[in-house]
Amino acid sequence: MNKKVIDLLNEARSRELLAISQYMIEHYELEDKGFGKLGDEIKATAIVEMKHAEALGERILFLGGTPTTKPEGEAKKGLSIEEMLDINIKLEESAIKMYNDSAKACAEAGDMISKQLFESLLKDEEGHL
Repeated sequence: MNKKVIDLLNEARSRELLAISQYMIEHYELEDKGFGKLGDEIKATAIVEMKHAEALGERILFLGGTPTTKPEGEAKKGLSIEEMLDINIKLEESAIKMYNDSAKACAEAGDMISKQLFESLLKDEEGHL
């Protein structure tokens, strides 16, 4: 078991859990305000993030760790559409940087499967921008 790799995977999972919460709150608020199409797009992104959290959790379990259930922070409510999009861009940019760094760290640790997982997640996050 490589604790550093498991810690990176759990940090990523925690970020994904925050993104899921943020995007779902935005989805509900946008639906309520009559912006259903935008809300549906954000919900679709939340579902992708759920799949990321699942993949990270499965890898953590495989490596002998315990997947975190705690988001990195709290989702923000009551935002304007502009504020929502700004937060979302920052979440994605932060994930992109972290996943790039984590892929390199996993390669250095000799864990090519976790490296490939981070690279796969990275592609999705870049697509969200």
